Amino acid sequence: MKPVISVIVPVHNGGDLFRRCLAALQQTLYERWECIVVEDGSTDDTVEIAYAHGVRLLTGLRRRLGPAQARNIGAQVARGDILFFVDADVLVQPGTVGHVAATMQAHPNVAACFGSYDDAPFATNFLSQYRNLLHHYVHQQGNIDASTFWSGCGAIRRDVFLAVGGFNEHLYERPSIEDIELGYRLQAAGYRVQLEKLLQVKHMKRWTPRQMLITDVRDRALPWTQLILQGGGAPNDLNLNFSQRLSTAVTFIGLFALGLSLFVAWAG
Repeated sequence: MKPVISVIVPVHNGGDLFRRCLAALQQTLYERWECIVVEDGSTDDTVEIAYAHGVRLLTGLRRRLGPAQARNIGAQVARGDILFFVDADVLVQPGTVGHVAATMQAHPNVAACFGSYDDAPFATNFLSQYRNLLHHYVHQQGNIDASTFWSGCGAIRRDVFLAVGGFNEHLYERPSIEDIELGYRLQAAGYRVQLEKLLQVKHMKRWTPRQMLITDVRDRALPWTQLILQGGGAPNDLNLNFSQRLSTAVTFIGLFALGLSLFVAWAG
């Protein structure tokens, strides 16, 4: 029998991108699935958008708890065998949920799988194109056996998720590297995580220099450094070879410097 897939979407002030996200999910062709939206302290019309699309809505949180805890809340009430986490600013294809189901059914030894952004970003400004295409490239060049996880478009067996304790909501109260940390724990516990390169979604977020700096320094670099120090080393997350990692790093440094100069000029 085909597995039941519980799509879990955490959202805070999702706006029109969230509306588009749910509209895309409504086109899903796979029949054995449900959509759970965890409304994380929104102050806009997120609740109304969710109700209009007929999803299972978990709301009433008094304050913003962060996506890690929001996903954990959704997992607790999920009816599916497979939890499929989807960010509120991505567009799935009609066959995306079915792709997840087929992958997990065909590989019973795989505890979790994740995909990537596609190569046609929604936003057209330079930073958005760069960020999303870099993400696509890194994931497409990675080995199938991964040592990390990605919650923008990632699935995990519910029993495994609960067994390892879900996302670390105490350590990550903001959108951060909670998915990477979960992937490290899965690997340490002996579970297999698979990079499914054909599982692709479209990212709609429009990046700005300020957002890039905040995300890369506060929400990524600092907590990732802490994670590395605690773990005694850094797994080669997507298993890129040295030349690929060097090329990616050089490109990133150049774009980071450009973003910093633009930010300074804008702030001044």
